[in-house]
Amino acid sequence: MGESSGLYKDGIFRKGKVRISDLAGRKMLPIGNSNFATVVENSVFIDKSMLIADVLDSGSSVTLFCRPRRFGKSLNLNMLQRFFEAEVPGYPLPVDIPALFGNLAIWDADSGRYQIHAGAYPVIRYSFNDVKQQVWSNAREAIAANIAAEYRRHEYLGESDRLSAVEKELVLRLASGEGEDAEVQKSLATLSQMLFKHHGRRVVVLIDEYDAPVMAGYTYGYYAEVVGFLKGWLTGALKDNDALAFAVLTGVQRITKESIFSDLNNMTVNTALDTASDERYGFTQAEVDALAEYLGCKNCVTEAGYWYDGYRFGNTDVYNPWSTLNYFRSGGKADVYWGNTSSNAVLGDMVRSADDRLLGKLYGLLEPGGTVREPLDLGIVFPDVGLRKGALWSMLYLAGYVTTDDTGSPNRTDILRALRIPNREIGLLFQGEVIERFAEMAGGRDRLDDLHAALMRGEEALVEEELERILLDSASFFDLVNENSYHMLVLGLLFGIPYYGRPQSNREAGRGRFDIQIVPDNPKRAPLITIEIKYARPETLSEEGLRELAKEALAQVADRAYDGWAVNSVGNLRYGIAFSDKAVAVAGDRIC
Repeated sequence: MGESSGLYKDGIFRKGKVRISDLAGRKMLPIGNSNFATVVENSVFIDKSMLIADVLDSGSSVTLFCRPRRFGKSLNLNMLQRFFEAEVPGYPLPVDIPALFGNLAIWDADSGRYQIHAGAYPVIRYSFNDVKQQVWSNAREAIAANIAAEYRRHEYLGESDRLSAVEKELVLRLASGEGEDAEVQKSLATLSQMLFKHHGRRVVVLIDEYDAPVMAGYTYGYYAEVVGFLKGWLTGALKDNDALAFAVLTGVQRITKESIFSDLNNMTVNTALDTASDERYGFTQAEVDALAEYLGCKNCVTEAGYWYDGYRFGNTDVYNPWSTLNYFRSGGKADVYWGNTSSNAVLGDMVRSADDRLLGKLYGLLEPGGTVREPLDLGIVFPDVGLRKGALWSMLYLAGYVTTDDTGSPNRTDILRALRIPNREIGLLFQGEVIERFAEMAGGRDRLDDLHAALMRGEEALVEEELERILLDSASFFDLVNENSYHMLVLGLLFGIPYYGRPQSNREAGRGRFDIQIVPDNPKRAPLITIEIKYARPETLSEEGLRELAKEALAQVADRAYDGWAVNSVGNLRYGIAFSDKAVAVAGDRIC
């Protein structure tokens, strides 16, 4: 492995400007743990504590951080709570702030000037991660239960000599979950004001996954109800509230415009396009290098980068932290980790409902180095999806399925930005959704595998039979109106063939541009497959004419030497495929 260039001392591994805390010295990785105190006490923690300075120095009374799921939002928010929160009598046990933060960057930053903020504020903390119910009544009950739990955490206010008897009685009523609707609606502002009166210090409000109820409302049909509740609940506490020191919210989607935050002109929204705090979510290359060295897996970095790097946040390139930690925990086993943590509904809905034009963009993204140029409007409202051009790409970007290097002018919605798939892990998620859609069209994965096997063996009669069955049985899936429609259909059916990479489309080769080509991973095991597609309107061609058109397409592959570049020990396969309405003819040839 060679000598380490980092230094481990007093529970901190330092390499360059990177600090990795491991007070326990066990090199245990904190997978799925967002409790900052237990992470620092027991596990490896890549130091992101300068986020605290970002919040204090921003000058904003309300900051919303939007990042993809599993990018450290909850852990960072809990870190803010542990740093800022004054002791809560009896609940939980007091936190030893110097023990947690004393060796992190924030403690000695700028000659220690941030230390005066440690333990200096009453804190209100909510997480709406569990508010994902299918009906509004249940979702509202879940929100009310969260509100009651936070009131119970501050139940000492019920005995405060600085609050009136009416206020103390209200605390106990809300803590027991017996508040009236109007009291629950104002509960956030009310708690902040009572904490201010009791402590004589302004309050910090922290809200994690604020958008989870809204996303559930959009999915299950109670969007208007949940937005109406949250708008009133948040606005009363976060705007013109003398009791508020500052607030930090986190989420995946930026839900603004006429919805939740329309009245909050004091809010700063920080997305992956912004340069502020661009290093605080996700792992930088320097951090991954340091982590790999500390864990004794320096030779893992290249593969980890191929699979999990590739995101661009502001001016910083970052790795997916969830997948990176899982990769190192497994001893350097590359796999899809992030994609299996929750539903990929946004991506799946896009692929299943895509028309020819959108499929063309999707296939282009899946090409090596592929991009699609689209504007990003990150102030989307959920009902815009499917109605307003570009809303879907903005949601995919915020959710982490695509990224862009064009991060300048983050508030401009008229700039065409080159969006790309960040890494192999996300590419496999896209490919999996494509395979799922077209397997359904083929009648199941087994039938799709039959088509693939026939294609690889050069059995053009069986290929024709399978394609015709798909045309007859799956008319509702596709609007087959021209050659491009059939091209998109065939291309989609060719994803996931064993021993092959993703199908390539419309590339220059020989003396022209082929329609589709499938290149084997190992030319000694499988043939190169080249396909040319033709289309004729049904009233213009007989069945025999369709077969002649397929032969014409096959001849074009040879005449223009589309596969002439290949040196393939098992030969090349060529196909000409002609379509007309629900009819298909296939001509094939093997070249040794």
